[in-house]
Amino acid sequence: MGPDFDPLLLSQARLGIVSVLMTRKEATFTDLKSLLGMTQGNLGVHLRKLEDGGYVRVTKSFVKRKPLTTAALTPAGRKAFLGHLATLEDIARDAEA
Repeated sequence: MGPDFDPLLLSQARLGIVSVLMTRKEATFTDLKSLLGMTQGNLGVHLRKLEDGGYVRVTKSFVKRKPLTTAALTPAGRKAFLGHLATLEDIARDAEA
């Protein structure tokens, strides 16, 4: 039986989003797009999957009449990410043995 990875975090794009949000309280859609080199459509799809999974909270508002979308990691998202890292650490530890 193989490692028990979270299927939502197996995507490089979703793992990147969660990684950025682990280091920030929140990030704007524009910041995520720029930091991860993703297209608007691709980022939107992956954010929605993370939001549907309960890992990310997306907030939409207006600043000076311009739309602003921000994303923040939920406690469930933080726990899932740390679990993903623990699985990787177990694999690395087993490989060294």
